[in-house]
Amino acid sequence: MSKADDAKNLIQQVLDKALVAQQPLARKNVERLRRVHPDDTPQELIRRLDRYYLAGVTASGGASGAAGIVPGAGIPTALADIMLFTEASVLYTLSLAEVHGMHPEDLERRKLLVLTVLLGDGAVSALDKVVGHTGAHWAKKIVKSIPMSAIDKANKILGPRFITKYGTKQGVLVLSKQVPLGIGAALGAGGNHVFGRLTIKSARKIFGEPPSSWAGDDGVDETPLAPGSVA
Repeated sequence: MSKADDAKNLIQQVLDKALVAQQPLARKNVERLRRVHPDDTPQELIRRLDRYYLAGVTASGGASGAAGIVPGAGIPTALADIMLFTEASVLYTLSLAEVHGMHPEDLERRKLLVLTVLLGDGAVSALDKVVGHTGAHWAKKIVKSIPMSAIDKANKILGPRFITKYGTKQGVLVLSKQVPLGIGAALGAGGNHVFGRLTIKSARKIFGEPPSSWAGDDGVDETPLAPGSVA
């Protein structure tokens, strides 16, 4: 097995583990932020999540790029960076779901939600084909109404795309982190910042507008529907 195959396997493992580990953390994360900032509306709290997420992935990218100047350290550091980026992106996406009153308990639905946000328009095009119709605000459909057969099919298509896109971005698959002194940190931070902003933009499109108030504040029942039911 090649080093590229090893890297792909590791990226897949990181994603799978993050989808399990970050779900309870996302709920606690939103609960904590609501306690600390009790006057925040859902929209204000989402903006706060955006800032924290973007700052975190930018910092990790800069550290990874800087470490790339050390002989032999570039690839392991790039792998560490993609681990941190993936974990942060999963936590961010699932935290947004909590703010929107969505609780994707099923692992495959959770996976498709994250992949759709991270892959953006490419994922939306694939979903259009798999599900058989177009539509906006895919998050609610993914969590509550798309049949599991379609969920599984979409994940099989989007999973490899995620690994290729983010593995290549981090230089893991193409060894692009091996760059001259001083450039690595700028590339790492800048690259993660750009991908972070794209993730935030994609999340806006996938989730749509946040609720105007928190569940229970306006009498709206946001209890999640059973998997497979139609919203």
